[in-house]
Amino acid sequence: MIVPFSISDFIDRAVQVYGDRVGAVDEPVQPASPLGAEGGELTYAEIGALARRQAAKLDELGIGVGERVAVVSHNSSRLLTSFFGVAGFGRVLVPVNFRLSPDEVRYIVEHSGARVLVVDPELDEALKDVTAEHRIVIGDDALLYAAPPEEGGAEPRPWEPDENATATINYTSGTTARPKGVQITHRNIWVNAVTFAMHAGVTDRDVYLHTLPMFHANGWGMPFAMTGLGAKQVVMRKIDGAEILRRVEQHGVTVMCAAPAVAAAVLEAAQDWDGEIPGRDRVRIIMAGAPPPTKTVVRVQEELGWEFIQIYGLTETSPLLTINRTREEWDDLSAEDRAAKLVRAGAPALGVRLETDDSPEGGGEVLARSNVVLEGYWEQPEESATALRDGWFHTGDGGVIGDDGYLTIQDRKKDVIITGGENVSSIEVEDVLFSHPAVAEVAVIGVPSEKWGETIKALVVLAEGGQATEADLIAWCKQKAAGYKAPTSVEFREELARTATGKLQKFKLREAYWEGYDRQVN
Repeated sequence: MIVPFSISDFIDRAVQVYGDRVGAVDEPVQPASPLGAEGGELTYAEIGALARRQAAKLDELGIGVGERVAVVSHNSSRLLTSFFGVAGFGRVLVPVNFRLSPDEVRYIVEHSGARVLVVDPELDEALKDVTAEHRIVIGDDALLYAAPPEEGGAEPRPWEPDENATATINYTSGTTARPKGVQITHRNIWVNAVTFAMHAGVTDRDVYLHTLPMFHANGWGMPFAMTGLGAKQVVMRKIDGAEILRRVEQHGVTVMCAAPAVAAAVLEAAQDWDGEIPGRDRVRIIMAGAPPPTKTVVRVQEELGWEFIQIYGLTETSPLLTINRTREEWDDLSAEDRAAKLVRAGAPALGVRLETDDSPEGGGEVLARSNVVLEGYWEQPEESATALRDGWFHTGDGGVIGDDGYLTIQDRKKDVIITGGENVSSIEVEDVLFSHPAVAEVAVIGVPSEKWGETIKALVVLAEGGQATEADLIAWCKQKAAGYKAPTSVEFREELARTATGKLQKFKLREAYWEGYDRQVN
């Protein structure tokens, strides 16, 4: 008999095989809640019991199979239990970015039709005007997050798993437009998690550090994979480079996922670390969210002694499409040459098919087909039809697939700058600028020009103590790349707009320069 895939498979196995093992380590939360509030540990048996408790309480509230439950929370073990207590019993989890404004959260709650809104106590005041039929503040109302039931307590109604049912609706980060609700099925998540575990070499000996926001699908291969395989999960509520190093040392962390900005924070903290860097020759850091500069890869490997793994994917693909790990054939390469290979998106993960649309209209857009591709966009059939056509998911990313099958992402198609008839990849220019020792962060955008249509502008955050002028950086680029790729202007900033996962929000950075235009490209 064929058994349909379900999110509940992961927690069921963990409870059965690893029930007495520590499953999650949380940090203190105020105000206190019964779940991990004192920074304590939860076994997988306790996580499973709490998930069942949540499901039983949703039954009491009359929340049926297929109905949506929105959760706005910082990283926490209670959010981890919601993956199983909500989606694991047939409801649809809507994890919401906790950094969004109240209006943006309200849009997601209303657009998804969530009947239940669960709010982190730290966010209660800021989101006090965002409501749903049932609004639950963790800690004030223990309906969903009370301690596990006593023997003979409430049990959830059974759910007949349907692997093609929507398990979660993850709203896009808004890097390009109004958020869209990405419908991810049980089958999507199951296949993604198992593929992730295989390629990353996950075992029950691993200790995973949650540095990516748990609401985001970018890190979703790991919570499910780690749960099903009985690994310990260390939950970080807020990102700090020195704190990451401390957790690696304290808990024996072996795996983490991170955006380039997180790696940069760790590298900076490592400069002031007293003693040997923890995790050397043990930690695997999986980079996602944006292509990192090559110097970041070199520094991670040489200064931290951690294995660097590059992946590429999107919320719409659950997210894993490609993975890039050091191969035996690269062992004799210099650190720089090895890094140049590792910054590529990588080879297709098992079960993924990739092509590029090289037609004049497609412009090298990356196309994907796989069991991890979304079901569609919630309540947006036109958007779904645009993204899912001719049997392929159209990623919106421009890329090249080499003769060895490895994918290199060149740019978001909408981020290609066309200046004087020449196409310029902003990522390429950013990588050149990143190689300057005074540059800590950079975003390259196109700004309107009467003469050229668009010209290239660099927004730069200097490294602490770094010194460089506009003329210095423009000259640097002209030395490293074709003259037409060099910025015509440089603006220095204290910080750059980013999403919670570290992606640059270029549409926000461009807005001020394109005011009065009906679009942000020429």
